[in-house]
Amino acid sequence: MTDRPNILYIITDQHRSDWLGCAGHPVVNTPNIDALAAAGTRIGDFQVATPVCMPNRASILTGRMPSVHGLRYNGCRLPLNANTFVDILSKAGYHTAAIGKSHIQPMTADTPIGMTDDTVRLVDEAWAPEAGDYTQEQPEHYASDGSYAFETPYYGYQHVDMVTLHGDRCGGHYAQWFRENCPEADTLWDDASELPHNYTCPQAFRTPVPEEYYPTTWIADRAIAYLDGRKGTDQPFYSFVSFPDPHHPFNPPGKYWDMYDPDDFEVALPYEAHQNPTPPMQWMAEQHEKGGAALTRQTARRVDEQGLKQAMALTAGMITMIDDQVGRIVAALKANGQYDNTIIIFNSDHGDYLGDYNLLLKGMLPFRSITQVPFIWSDPADRKGQVVDTMASTIDIPATILERVGLEPFRGMQGRSFLETIQTGAGHRDEVYLEYNDGMPRLGFDRPARVRVLRTPEWRFTLYGGQDWGELYDLTEDPSESNNLWDSPDHAAIKADLSLRLNHHLTAQMDESPVADRQA
Repeated sequence: MTDRPNILYIITDQHRSDWLGCAGHPVVNTPNIDALAAAGTRIGDFQVATPVCMPNRASILTGRMPSVHGLRYNGCRLPLNANTFVDILSKAGYHTAAIGKSHIQPMTADTPIGMTDDTVRLVDEAWAPEAGDYTQEQPEHYASDGSYAFETPYYGYQHVDMVTLHGDRCGGHYAQWFRENCPEADTLWDDASELPHNYTCPQAFRTPVPEEYYPTTWIADRAIAYLDGRKGTDQPFYSFVSFPDPHHPFNPPGKYWDMYDPDDFEVALPYEAHQNPTPPMQWMAEQHEKGGAALTRQTARRVDEQGLKQAMALTAGMITMIDDQVGRIVAALKANGQYDNTIIIFNSDHGDYLGDYNLLLKGMLPFRSITQVPFIWSDPADRKGQVVDTMASTIDIPATILERVGLEPFRGMQGRSFLETIQTGAGHRDEVYLEYNDGMPRLGFDRPARVRVLRTPEWRFTLYGGQDWGELYDLTEDPSESNNLWDSPDHAAIKADLSLRLNHHLTAQMDESPVADRQA
């Protein structure tokens, strides 16, 4: 082992913290990820900066909250002039690679829903258009044969194997490889080729794409090829390996489709378990009764019990497929002699309601099911197995990695290193601030939601901008967040205290970079 260890960061998409064997899930089988936890530190209460893909992934890169780094909600983009911790690693001599889903720029060319403003303005936005190419994740670059020559560095990454979208029809470099290497590509990507099944849950699709051609396998193959290519070099590497699953659509391939039986799962928190549902929960329940459709494929929705159990079974299949590929990647590390000098991190970008209160997917309601994610750190300096039930945040990841390899963060990074937690088991945060910004009105709101959250081990306090209601949950007495105490006179004092504490966090949501280089 050297003072400049390699770093392998494995991340999944839309993966609840409790959907791992090592986290106590009674059904889903994840022996390889569990082995990482057995040889590392699992943080028991790891919270996202925001519970949706793009802004939280940008927070992983920058150590900053979405309202500060600029990628505020899905559909925005991280400014190309934003520094990332990967930039620091690259400047320090690391070889850096992103393999799989990146999603820090839009990966479709679709116009945002509801963009109908025809007002003539001499200047459109508060800022002039940013210079640079913000289209590298969009489909136009991957429509031709061959492999698109990705322009690097890309937010610090020197090597990029790009995967866009989700499910069995991912785009990017994967799509170009698939068309070139699979003789039946066009047929397998035809809706008419769907394999027969009797599932009724939203976005259940039985893909004909074989396991060996599925994106999860391709990403693992590319990761192994990259790791083998680094064998024998003295240059340390940072490799970000990002799986698009178990994000919907629910379409695990081959044996993974029926690996789990829906009847093995239960909806432990039905809608009726919530004593006083919030207006968005009531709105979704009403829409469900009317047979209304969700605004987009990504929008949270109410689902019946059988549909939820089916979604659970298919999600479990996708997670176990990822676990099998994690096993292959770690085995390759060991086979090429790199394991003993490689930090392995396992994480996810956000969770999924996956049945809580009959909800599916993710959105503005910051229940623990979408804000708490897996986090495992396996370090060659001490591959002990421990679980530390402390709080930490997505924004803390860059500072921790940089401290571990002896590098200083840039000014404006908001996160704090939890390296001491990993090394000694000490606690880290007493409370965590989260935010959610929507790009469009939905779930009964007449404007895009602005949600601010303070979560402590004992309480969850949520403020919805412009609304006369909010949420207050006693997590000690009510860990399921099923009794909203917002209007409780008996809790007015704690509500006021948490409101004040939230305001202190809000005062910190100012960019501290750049610092002044002249006196006034």
